[in-house]
Amino acid sequence: MRWLPTSFSVISLLDDLARMDPAGCSAIFRHLKFSIKSGFEVRPKISIFAFTFPAIIALDFVTKRWALAELTRPDHGHELLGGLVPLTLAFNKGAAFGIRVTEDSRWFFVPVTILALVLLAVLYKEASKKDILRISAISLVVSGALGNLYDRVRWDRGVVDFLGPVDLGFWDFPIFNVADMAITCGAALLAISFWLEDRNERQMAAAKESDSAGRGDPRDSESDGGVRQ
Repeated sequence: MRWLPTSFSVISLLDDLARMDPAGCSAIFRHLKFSIKSGFEVRPKISIFAFTFPAIIALDFVTKRWALAELTRPDHGHELLGGLVPLTLAFNKGAAFGIRVTEDSRWFFVPVTILALVLLAVLYKEASKKDILRISAISLVVSGALGNLYDRVRWDRGVVDFLGPVDLGFWDFPIFNVADMAITCGAALLAISFWLEDRNERQMAAAKESDSAGRGDPRDSESDGGVRQ
């Protein structure tokens, strides 16, 4: 095994590679290529979630903390997009965008959220590692749900909202937060993912039927041959 590298430094490694025989060098590069390819194929699900989850959680936490510190005064003067999106501190005891079931629905939404997270975990586990859309969608919904769940559990004031209300001319869009946006975007992407899956399955089924019809039934061919004889 004289061709194996004897040093872990970059310069020594390059020097060892230069002195290797072609067969040994080829074996190492094949091993490296396989390792890199295998790691890329096995870990996309983990990589997407590992990037999405901390980003959404951190952004949601920081913006809520900022809102609690800066938006308590009525004349705070903060707004977004030239006033198109006003910033108003509110505490939501209902679902996303202020949807309520009862006056204090805190302990209704906590178990419902936990159940939803369990179902999403099952979907995440069953998702193909190549289904980037579904993995991204689940990661967004889980991140947003946990962001709002933290508010529900830590106190009885409700979820901290601060973006809005947005005047749409015919309706004031409810006040929301970063977690709500993650949940909404993730839910929309998840719906698209299911629709694409259903469309692909229908197309595959139609293709199989078309292929079967084109080949015909072998029993019919045998029957026709017997008649001609």
